[in-house]
Amino acid sequence: MNLTEWTAQRGRQTELALALECDPQLVGQWANGRRPIPPARRPAIEAATQGDVRCEDMGDDVVWRRVPDKAWKWHPKGRPLLDLTRVARAA
Repeated sequence: MNLTEWTAQRGRQTELALALECDPQLVGQWANGRRPIPPARRPAIEAATQGDVRCEDMGDDVVWRRVPDKAWKWHPKGRPLLDLTRVARAA
């Protein structure tokens, strides 16, 4: 699922903004593609959406590596980390 689909339900844009401690309008701009979602914010978005919106679904501008982490219950392969050893292809 992408962020646009997730925020389409009433109240979710505000819910996500509260979880991320940012402005709901900023979340709306991310969801509508008016602003790119910063890679540093993507793991928090994945956690706040309980894995419904995965880091990999928020753009192909970065490469993600998953590391096992039992505390990260939203993805079977674990916590997402930026893979700095690989360069993603441009969108």
